[in-house]
Amino acid sequence: MGIVVRLDRLMVEKKVKLGELAENVGITNANLSNLKTGKAKAIRFSTLEALCKTLRCQPGDILEYREDDIDRLL
Repeated sequence: MGIVVRLDRLMVEKKVKLGELAENVGITNANLSNLKTGKAKAIRFSTLEALCKTLRCQPGDILEYREDDIDRLL
């Protein structure tokens, strides 16, 4: 599974809408949506920093590492 983006859950907890967060962070709605749904392949540290600042959270609140099932079998 690898890196899991938990931004959608955090946005619900913080009661922040996509458009509002995108504007505050300085990225497009489309890019934030891709990040939120896990479709993004990368994130800039400056974007991660802006998300953390805006949401008042830590990077670990947004990103989580989960081992693949096959790794557990080895």
